[in-house]
Amino acid sequence: MQSSTVRTLLVRGMIAGAVAGLLAFALAYVVGEPSIDSSIALEESASAPAHEHGDAAVPADEGEEEELVTRPVQSTFGLATGVLVYGVALGGIASLAFAVCLGRVGRLRPRATAALVAGAAFTTVYLVPFLKYPATPPAVGNPDTIGKRTTLFFLMIVLSVLVAVIAVIAGRRLAPTLGNWNATVAAGGGYVVVMAVACLLLPANTDAVKETFPAALLWEFRLASLGVQALLWTAFGLIFGALAERVLRPAAAAAAASEAVTAGSAARVG
Repeated sequence: MQSSTVRTLLVRGMIAGAVAGLLAFALAYVVGEPSIDSSIALEESASAPAHEHGDAAVPADEGEEEELVTRPVQSTFGLATGVLVYGVALGGIASLAFAVCLGRVGRLRPRATAALVAGAAFTTVYLVPFLKYPATPPAVGNPDTIGKRTTLFFLMIVLSVLVAVIAVIAGRRLAPTLGNWNATVAAGGGYVVVMAVACLLLPANTDAVKETFPAALLWEFRLASLGVQALLWTAFGLIFGALAERVLRPAAAAAAASEAVTAGSAARVG
């Protein structure tokens, strides 16, 4: 694939990521922010008695840090900025992965390849790490363990992506011997087994959520988080697939015409 085509796909991927990010922001604002507000309200109500029964000589608001960014800004402009940056960045990375996979994972059209890449990215980057370290609302877990929880989550992402890449390479090498279908099943099964072992060996987040936190609210937030990610990657796969096919269709037509001319010339010479 020519470098100019790869650059065009990169730009299209970032555009598709931005549009998908806007859709994900809308869903996150509608279904995710209410559970976050409820979580913050519970945390504030739990900490209020400590102020009421504390030292009377100390004002209730003394020692509290002033908010640099207010909650309304966080839930609107801040959320939109974060989701858009996330969508553009992952859209660019996914478009490069698409360029690598195109023509190397079977004779799939660009739309099908884009859907495959988006589905694989959602599974490896979010779904599998989510199963081990599910998302938790802010102001819920122990603040002292934020660094540990973040490190474990990103370690799970890196491990999931690395094992997935190894599985794809193994599947390609097994294909000539086992056939495409059997090689794909074997590679996918290997990924599942390795990640299952990793989930058993890696430490759990035992202090991520307080025992008194409502289970219904926790799962409302987690399902919202899962839904936002699913929408982001589904929208990206559909949008980028359409854009990529428009870019690659002229190139494919030109290549087919060139092959026809070459075949005709060979026939005349013969």
